[in-house]
Amino acid sequence: MVINSESSAHIGKPTDHGPVVPTTPLVIFLQTVQQTALQTFGPLNFDPKFYVDLSLKFDLPTVKQAFDHLPRSENGSVSGSDLKGFLSKFMNSAQEDLELVDPVDFVAEPDGFLPTVVHQGVRNWALEVHSLWKNLSRKVSNRVIKNPELHTLLPLKHPVIIPGSRFREVYYWDSYWIIRKMYETAKGMVLNLIELIDTYGYVLNGARAYYTNRSQPPLLSSMVIEVYKRTKDVDLVKKALPALIKEHKFWNSGIHRVTIEDDQGSTHNLSRYYAMWDQPRPESFTIDIETASKLKNDCEKEHLYREIASTAETGWDFSTRWMKNISDLTTLSTTTIVPVDLNAYILKMELDISFLANVVGESSHALYFARASESRKKAMDIVFWDEEKGQWFDYWLNASSKQKDVYKWDASNHNRDIFASNFIPLWVKSFSSDEGTVNKVAQSLESSGLVCAAGIATSLTNSSEQWDFPNGWAPIQHMIVEGLVRSRSKEARSLAKDIAISKCGEFGGGGEYVPQTGFGWSNGVVLAFLEEFGWAEDLSPYCQ
Repeated sequence: MVINSESSAHIGKPTDHGPVVPTTPLVIFLQTVQQTALQTFGPLNFDPKFYVDLSLKFDLPTVKQAFDHLPRSENGSVSGSDLKGFLSKFMNSAQEDLELVDPVDFVAEPDGFLPTVVHQGVRNWALEVHSLWKNLSRKVSNRVIKNPELHTLLPLKHPVIIPGSRFREVYYWDSYWIIRKMYETAKGMVLNLIELIDTYGYVLNGARAYYTNRSQPPLLSSMVIEVYKRTKDVDLVKKALPALIKEHKFWNSGIHRVTIEDDQGSTHNLSRYYAMWDQPRPESFTIDIETASKLKNDCEKEHLYREIASTAETGWDFSTRWMKNISDLTTLSTTTIVPVDLNAYILKMELDISFLANVVGESSHALYFARASESRKKAMDIVFWDEEKGQWFDYWLNASSKQKDVYKWDASNHNRDIFASNFIPLWVKSFSSDEGTVNKVAQSLESSGLVCAAGIATSLTNSSEQWDFPNGWAPIQHMIVEGLVRSRSKEARSLAKDIAISKCGEFGGGGEYVPQTGFGWSNGVVLAFLEEFGWAEDLSPYCQ
């Protein structure tokens, strides 16, 4: 992989720095097609991602020449009939890159399926949800493997479960909830993600050529652990371990690493999100250009584009959590925030790697990562934890407190706003095993205002962004509930059982796209909750 750092030396770019991963000529061309399509068809029901997911019927120079020769009006626009004709003649739809395939381990009703779900109506519905795995199962077409230069879809070897609808490719953190229970399919998906690490040095946000500039919340070690616990597949562990160590290095070096000095003069290393990109995201190219249009110059725009891509790396795209001004998306400042949840995920990664290293007899790695987890736990206690509030708060990096790449800790740099992420560390054994901490955090969560009639809202701010109030997202519900359940606290387990959305039976809104059918991680979390809590015969499944 080649990383180009020249852009950081551009004159007039004082607010942005860091590496940029070059994109491909195909992606650049498809961005142009996307822009032309918006101009031709208008913004109503326009999905920019559709155009960068298209593949070519012929080589790029041939297709580009045909596109350049389309008749254009005085303002440069192309007529609807001419553009539709071009797309039909020279492009294949995104659906043709993937083929429907039956998962090898899919069973309509697995042995021991949800034994404590007694209500027959709920049980039938759960089986319908389970059946969606079959509908979402795909393999990459041979045409992609044979001619990868004609496609933005990456040529992964093993079958996959996609999230669904407009998301026709594997996504990183979605996969953790998608792969639960079908372990042969899960193993194939894990091997795909390992292949991405071997190729790029990290797991991509998604399996597309335009996602190579960023990752997503790092949960691969959790996937490996889930598969190993059920299958005892030592060969998979041996294959995964070097990749996980490489991924750990990615998140703990260079632009992702942050060093903070505490009041006692001790330094602590933590991690942040930081995309290797400073242009509009290809899959949202026209949207990002519109977002940045109010800014004065290219320097400010490039800085914003990096912040937008970095926010996409968080999985929380978008939320007031990352904004200096909660009513202005151009004030995104994700790269100057040390996030609670990311460091919780990496802490779990360190614990997982230590466990997996012991499985295959790599005692030196096991010891190294056990010590790394202890250091990160200590850093999280010092930098994020607020004993009085019973929460972990994101930490804003203040440029004035930076000396020789080390930031001086200051409690005033905590983001005191309440987000569901403030409670994510409960998911990690290092914190959920401490009953006193769990009880304090559970009480804080219960009084936070986030717990609504049917689940945990992502924030308390109704901003119309997808990762803000009143929306709640499946992975966040599951992590917090699972952390509460794992603890020894009866109060925490009781709260976990009570948690399930602000309006029963309705779906969220806001952001760049409407809620999608499918949808991988929602299906996985629903089944996980039914397995954990069951459903009694006399408990109505209907919204009250």
